[in-house]
Amino acid sequence: MNRGDRITLDLTEMSPRGACIGRIGDQLVFADYGIPGEKVMVEIIRAKGRYPVGKVVEVINPSPHRVSPPCPYFGRCGGCQWQHIDYKYQLELKRQMVEDRLKHIGNFVSPPVSTTLPSPDIWHYRNHARFTVDRQGSLGFVRRDNWKFMSIDFCHIMHPWINESLGKLQGRCPGAHQVAMRYGVKTGKSLIQPNVDSFDAPVESGQPFYYEELLGKEFRISSPSFFQVNTLQAERLVEAIKERLDFQGDEFLVDAYAGVGTLAILLSPFVSKVLAIEESSSAIKDALVNNAGIENIEIKEGKAEQVLPTLTQQPAAVILDPPRTGCHRKVLEALIKLDPKKIIYVSCDTTTLSRDLELLCRAQYHLQEVLPVDMFPHTRHIECVAHLIRRSDMSPSEGGAREVVLASTSPRRKELFSTLGIPFKSVDPLVEEDSPASGTSPEAWAEHLALSKARAVEGTISPSIVVAADTLVLLDDHVLGKPKDAAMAREMLLRLRGKEHIVITGLALLDTLTGRYHSRHVVTKVTMRHYSDEEIERYIASGAPLDKAGAYGVQDELLKPVARLEDCYTNVVGFPLCALKDMLADMGVEVTARPDEALLSNCLDCPLLR
Repeated sequence: MNRGDRITLDLTEMSPRGACIGRIGDQLVFADYGIPGEKVMVEIIRAKGRYPVGKVVEVINPSPHRVSPPCPYFGRCGGCQWQHIDYKYQLELKRQMVEDRLKHIGNFVSPPVSTTLPSPDIWHYRNHARFTVDRQGSLGFVRRDNWKFMSIDFCHIMHPWINESLGKLQGRCPGAHQVAMRYGVKTGKSLIQPNVDSFDAPVESGQPFYYEELLGKEFRISSPSFFQVNTLQAERLVEAIKERLDFQGDEFLVDAYAGVGTLAILLSPFVSKVLAIEESSSAIKDALVNNAGIENIEIKEGKAEQVLPTLTQQPAAVILDPPRTGCHRKVLEALIKLDPKKIIYVSCDTTTLSRDLELLCRAQYHLQEVLPVDMFPHTRHIECVAHLIRRSDMSPSEGGAREVVLASTSPRRKELFSTLGIPFKSVDPLVEEDSPASGTSPEAWAEHLALSKARAVEGTISPSIVVAADTLVLLDDHVLGKPKDAAMAREMLLRLRGKEHIVITGLALLDTLTGRYHSRHVVTKVTMRHYSDEEIERYIASGAPLDKAGAYGVQDELLKPVARLEDCYTNVVGFPLCALKDMLADMGVEVTARPDEALLSNCLDCPLLR
């Protein structure tokens, strides 16, 4: 595709970047200003990169959720991506996007995502604007399609005071690079930076800080300090956090990215002590002013990844509200060691949120809920409040103690699994193994089949850790499955005789309580010996080949088909125990038993023997 090309697309889903996805064959195309379910004409605006990007220029079959955007700049300035979608459906799309990221980045099969919390105001809600200034002194934004400057006179999502100030400054700021405006919706206080007095501007400017009020408490916010852009929705976010933490009054609370002290101060009346951690010097100065007279808050300047590992007192709860990049790995590691009962993770980036939640839930936490909070109507951006609780505090009925379920009735897999010394029960997944999709690698397909088996039993059992596996035999890039009859078994054994092939086992572990899963694969090279035709016939007559991929079992004494193998022997049997042990540990299942050394001695360098 080339820039300027026009193509017809059926749009299927919304991408994390706020554009719809369409496909031409196997090629994905991102289409700005579309809605899932529509047929549209798209003009390509960027053809470089892995996926072409276009914009909708004609709607052939419109969605019932399509509305007329009120802003004359919509589709050009790029600040809003969704003014063409009715607000109720925007909320559902954001819920779906959070769910999608948790599934694909965090490996949660059934993430507990609540209905999106709507904004009290969907227009004129922004209390903060940053305008680009051109050489003539005009204020505006950079266009989304060509990155050129576009002057504007009015923004439908900005507070009326900001639009009024924009009108007063329009064309009066030559020489300025940017102009930032911030307004206190509850206080009427304001800030404009930089100082534009030299431009003969009819507004006050150059203020180092302004004041805003949340839930009856006034906060000073300096120009470089962070503060939520939607005041009324920020109040609802604080209330949502307070409700989920359910304080009893004696807790030690840590606010790890405290900013100007908003959450620490507003929650301090409900706990015994708060430690507020912040690295920004301007935010620290604001927090000290805002905290005046509150005795149960300690403010510590420093990076969260440096301060948290030094704590000696175990907090009852920790609040995380990091930048878009998410939490530093050392923050999460320190949290796991501190072992608080509850964690609230506030995030405006669903990708880094999903990544960090997976690590915490891989340790000792259960993801209780993710609440999408619409802080930014008519845009793709989403604020989320994730609520985690310690699994050890959960009752058995809540899934605090979960049994291990093997999604297989194979005697070989049950025997191998039993060597790990973990109590388990066996369930037949009853999965029909279909053919792989075009372009799917055998490794990916093995993992897919294993995960399909785990999901097949998910809804039929109590909260459990489900373990599933699927083994493929690959000869000359052709997958040899289980033979349907003796003739197929004979054909497979003849093709394999004296040749090298690979055995791929896909593994999948699924936590049915949290919905989190892990999958991986293990590959072993196998060289078959030159067994005779008579040996093949005796082997087939025993019936042993008919339930095995590739029509053989490496452990079968009747044929002893393998001359040599590289790497994991138990992988060829059907369960790579070394990989399985690591995956179980990631799910919080400790393996203490040492498998039989005679079994593992078939591996040249088995880590379980070290």
